[in-house]
Amino acid sequence: MGSKINRRDFIKSSLMTGAAFGLGYATTSLLKANNRFDTIIKGGIIYTGEGGTPFPGEIGIKDGKISAIASSIGESADVIIDAKGAAVSPGFIDIHTHTDSNLLDAPLGDSKIYQGVTTDIGGNCGSSPFPGKRWESISGFYDDILKNPLGINYGSFVGQGDLRQFVVGDKDVRCTNEELDRMKSILSIQMEQGAVGMSCGLEYTPGSYATNEEIAQLCKVVASYGGLFAIHMRNEDDRVEESVAEAIQIAKDSGVRLQISHLKAQNAANWHKAPALLRQIERAASEGVDIAFDRYPYIAFSTGMSSFIPLSHRDGSREDIVVRLRDKEISKNIGEYALSRIARLGGPANVVVTSCRVEDNKRFIGLNVEQCCQITGKDTWSFIRDLLIEENVSVSIIGFAMTEENVKMFLSHPLGFPASDGSVYSPEGPLAKSMPHPRSYGTFPRFFGKYCREESLMNLSMAVKKCTSLPASRLALRDRGSLIPGYYADIVVFDPATIADRATFASPHQFATGINEVLVNGIWTLSGGKPTGNSGGGVLKKS
Repeated sequence: MGSKINRRDFIKSSLMTGAAFGLGYATTSLLKANNRFDTIIKGGIIYTGEGGTPFPGEIGIKDGKISAIASSIGESADVIIDAKGAAVSPGFIDIHTHTDSNLLDAPLGDSKIYQGVTTDIGGNCGSSPFPGKRWESISGFYDDILKNPLGINYGSFVGQGDLRQFVVGDKDVRCTNEELDRMKSILSIQMEQGAVGMSCGLEYTPGSYATNEEIAQLCKVVASYGGLFAIHMRNEDDRVEESVAEAIQIAKDSGVRLQISHLKAQNAANWHKAPALLRQIERAASEGVDIAFDRYPYIAFSTGMSSFIPLSHRDGSREDIVVRLRDKEISKNIGEYALSRIARLGGPANVVVTSCRVEDNKRFIGLNVEQCCQITGKDTWSFIRDLLIEENVSVSIIGFAMTEENVKMFLSHPLGFPASDGSVYSPEGPLAKSMPHPRSYGTFPRFFGKYCREESLMNLSMAVKKCTSLPASRLALRDRGSLIPGYYADIVVFDPATIADRATFASPHQFATGINEVLVNGIWTLSGGKPTGNSGGGVLKKS
């Protein structure tokens, strides 16, 4: 076998000669030894995912992996895909999602596969389906989602909030040494079973009740496995700078690799803080912290209406919270907090209800709180309080609180890249009844169409890198995220001139345009923008 070469040498050779190398062989030698492929993609412009100059070429795929890349590799294949001059890139990797159990209802990964996403990473913001009552471990959850063929690859963080709830409970208490040891042991088992790391959601209970020392101790376990720590920070508006500093300090104390989730400076009073946040991150990187961040390409967030309740009153179970909401004096205090939050958001017209379970309340879905108050004749806090009580605190909302200038600033930064903070949805079946944030259907096409093509934030090659090899490197997926022989054939063929999102806040269940072909682990999943009926996805485990 010839001597192996690294990624940089591979890309340099490809761009200079049009020939690609990998697996220790020159392409011509590989072709002689492997004169028939399962699939050949020809007629496209290849973007390797590494950020270099694209080049015309053909890709040969065998046994689920890229076997050869060259200017011409012949016609010897079971399937030949004509890219028709379109861009051929690695499949997009969504590092921050809440897909999780939605895969049970939409195993194809509808809203993701149609936007070119071949890999989804769930378990974010401190919330994962395990450990818990239904799934005690990641392996049990994986077993269940694999009962149906998957259309996309799926991996998951361990949610620190669910881990704490499983061991310590819902209360605002310090964990004992014994409880901390148990959490560390459970976390270690999850990492052994394939978790990519641990996530926090410090705006949510009960994860927010953990001290930074407790979180750092758990992060040391993650670091020992080379995993990633993804943090939804404690505050993303008035105290966002302090929260970035807190996240960085946890990384320094534990030695863990840090991923700041959906970086934002929320509410108009904080928009000016964006450059300072980037300076904090850059300084941490210069001091040796392994740090990056992700950001969805929209100006509205999505969360639970329970975020209008202060953390001190979210202690305990949902039933405990409902009791407080019914208490006249306690409710008055909660209402003062909620109204101050809404005022900082710009008023009730900036808060839209997106999910309810009680049949009579479903009329509010898609309406902003101001409109809901007009319908019911209630004032703002009375409507919110009653809705939370009737829905047992489980109401989803969208809030318009950010600015396009900051979105562009974050997406174009060298340490930033797009991620949806959404989930798998489908316009058919039970998931069609919800009204998700359009990011679940449009994140990556919107990034390429609006921010790359229309806003010219960066060239297409760099945009592809931000959606492929960069998130792959954060997740330590050493065999995905780039078009290199030996890597898994997660590939998307898209038209740079037409790729665009179609999902809107009013009508979110709409697939993107411009995505022509998608292969997952070498399986041709979308053809001409339509499902082939084949599914090539699976669960991922950190290398």
